[in-house]
Amino acid sequence: MSAAGRGFGVAAGLNPGVAGSLAARCAQLGYGSIWSNDHPYASGLETLAVFAEAASELDLGVAVMALDRHSPEQIATHIEALELDPKRLWLGVGAGFSERPLTVMRAALPELRAALPGVRLVLAAMGPRMCALAGAEADGAFFNWMTPGFASEARERVRAGAAEAGREAPPAFGYVRTAVGPDAGERLVKEEAFYRDLHDGYRSHFARLGEPEGAVGVAAPDRETAQAELAAYDEALDVVVVRGLASAEVEPMTALAEATAPA
Repeated sequence: MSAAGRGFGVAAGLNPGVAGSLAARCAQLGYGSIWSNDHPYASGLETLAVFAEAASELDLGVAVMALDRHSPEQIATHIEALELDPKRLWLGVGAGFSERPLTVMRAALPELRAALPGVRLVLAAMGPRMCALAGAEADGAFFNWMTPGFASEARERVRAGAAEAGREAPPAFGYVRTAVGPDAGERLVKEEAFYRDLHDGYRSHFARLGEPEGAVGVAAPDRETAQAELAAYDEALDVVVVRGLASAEVEPMTALAEATAPA
């Protein structure tokens, strides 16, 4: 159940030509995995299928698939139809807009195990109880919109949950929204503003963080600054997934991947 190096992440639905070129370059740059989110208008698994063909050496991750929109059986059918290798997959799952997310995830994990043998299940976690559940029962935890300090504390809760269950702690992954260049700050603020008011869960999360808008993630003028800021996340997480904030074209996406590549 190893997880290696940094990952690079994009929004689902990226043009296949861009996605293929990006994945191939990420493999050359030393990334260990490449990720897509999943949303109602584009399938993360379909974006992974493009990555899979272009870069056979990379692990593939989707973070996250909401279980109020995808049943375990539907996910399994889609993976099979796309001919994705289960052994390469890190499947991030979350409760979506469910009213009782912890209850939903506790019930879903055994169903997911049965439907998806060989797939590594990564639990979307923000609060203490979900972090503990990820440590106790999942193959990984996936964090979103955290500062290095908050992520470090969340990882400790994952480890505590694993210790309580008598098992080795699974890796803690996390999206780190990252923009590089003269307009980096504007890109991060725009992305963050959308999530800050997306639903009550995110509103509560950002309130707990207590950070001003545009302060959660990395907005850097150049490669050196970006690497210095990402280093703090490298300490807090087992795997940083650089969530690229760049125009969805080959050149800007590739330039961002190069600027944030693992040393």
